[in-house]
Amino acid sequence: MYSFEELEGDNPSLKALDLILAAWDEGADTGVAPEQMAYAALFTALTDLVSIYGEEAVVKLTRGLEQRIDSGEFTLKRRHQ
Repeated sequence: MYSFEELEGDNPSLKALDLILAAWDEGADTGVAPEQMAYAALFTALTDLVSIYGEEAVVKLTRGLEQRIDSGEFTLKRRHQ
Protein backbone atom coordinates (compact mmCIF):
# COMPACT_ATOMS: atom_id res chain seq x y z
CA MET A 1 0.00 0.00 0.00
CA TYR A 2 1.27 3.46 -0.82
CA SER A 3 1.39 6.41 1.53
CA PHE A 4 -0.21 9.74 0.66
CA GLU A 5 2.83 11.39 2.26
CA GLU A 6 4.94 9.98 -0.56
CA LEU A 7 2.68 11.71 -3.09
CA GLU A 8 2.50 15.21 -1.65
CA GLY A 9 5.28 15.64 0.89
CA ASP A 10 4.16 17.89 3.74
CA ASN A 11 0.53 18.42 2.73
CA PRO A 12 -1.29 18.33 6.12
CA SER A 13 -4.60 17.23 4.60
CA LEU A 14 -3.02 14.24 2.92
CA LYS A 15 -1.09 13.39 6.09
CA ALA A 16 -4.37 13.41 8.03
CA LEU A 17 -6.02 11.21 5.40
CA ASP A 18 -3.08 8.81 5.51
CA LEU A 19 -3.46 8.49 9.30
CA ILE A 20 -7.22 7.94 9.04
CA LEU A 21 -6.78 5.28 6.36
CA ALA A 22 -4.13 3.51 8.46
CA ALA A 23 -6.51 3.45 11.45
CA TRP A 24 -9.30 2.22 9.17
CA ASP A 25 -7.08 -0.62 7.91
CA GLU A 26 -6.15 -1.52 11.48
CA GLY A 27 -9.83 -1.64 12.44
CA ALA A 28 -10.62 -3.85 9.46
CA ASP A 29 -7.69 -6.13 10.33
CA THR A 30 -9.12 -6.62 13.83
CA GLY A 31 -12.61 -7.43 12.54
CA VAL A 32 -14.38 -4.08 12.91
CA ALA A 33 -17.07 -3.79 10.23
CA PRO A 34 -16.66 -0.92 7.73
CA GLU A 35 -20.03 0.58 8.67
CA GLN A 36 -18.97 0.68 12.33
CA MET A 37 -15.74 2.44 11.36
CA ALA A 38 -17.74 4.89 9.23
CA TYR A 39 -20.17 5.76 12.02
CA ALA A 40 -17.32 6.18 14.51
CA ALA A 41 -15.42 8.39 12.06
CA LEU A 42 -18.48 10.54 11.36
CA PHE A 43 -19.26 10.88 15.06
CA THR A 44 -15.68 11.86 15.86
CA ALA A 45 -15.50 14.33 12.98
CA LEU A 46 -18.82 15.97 13.78
CA THR A 47 -18.13 16.28 17.51
CA ASP A 48 -14.73 17.83 16.81
CA LEU A 49 -16.18 20.25 14.26
CA VAL A 50 -18.96 21.28 16.67
CA SER A 51 -16.36 21.82 19.37
CA ILE A 52 -14.26 24.01 17.07
CA TYR A 53 -16.88 25.87 15.02
CA GLY A 54 -20.17 25.44 16.87
CA GLU A 55 -23.44 23.77 16.04
CA GLU A 56 -24.68 26.36 13.57
CA ALA A 57 -21.64 26.08 11.34
CA VAL A 58 -21.76 22.29 11.36
CA VAL A 59 -25.47 22.28 10.51
CA LYS A 60 -24.68 24.51 7.52
CA LEU A 61 -21.84 22.21 6.47
CA THR A 62 -23.93 19.06 6.73
CA ARG A 63 -26.84 20.57 4.80
CA GLY A 64 -24.49 21.01 1.87
CA LEU A 65 -23.49 17.36 1.93
CA GLU A 66 -26.73 16.06 0.41
CA GLN A 67 -26.10 17.64 -2.98
CA ARG A 68 -22.43 16.64 -2.92
CA ILE A 69 -23.33 13.02 -2.15
CA ASP A 70 -26.04 12.98 -4.84
CA SER A 71 -23.58 14.32 -7.40
CA GLY A 72 -21.18 11.46 -6.69
CA GLU A 73 -18.43 13.50 -5.06
CA PHE A 74 -17.92 10.80 -2.41
CA THR A 75 -18.27 7.80 -4.69
CA LEU A 76 -14.78 6.42 -4.98
CA LYS A 77 -13.42 3.20 -6.29
CA ARG A 78 -11.01 2.35 -3.50
CA ARG A 79 -8.74 -0.63 -3.76
CA HIS A 80 -9.25 -3.01 -0.83
CA GLN A 81 -6.39 -5.21 0.24
